Amino acid sequence: MHLSNKKRAILQAAFLLASALMIAYGASRGEVETVWNKAVNICLECIGLG
Repeated sequence: MHLSNKKRAILQAAFLLASALMIAYGASRGEVETVWNKAVNICLECIGLG
């Protein structure tokens, strides 16, 4: 599938907006702390840092 530059730019902007909205929604629900805790656990348990 070959898209013109204008269509590609519109599609990229739509995906960027959708991703920003999803990140904002997750942050408003308090998911940042959950993700941070999981990342710390992976570093401390699986990878062996610390």
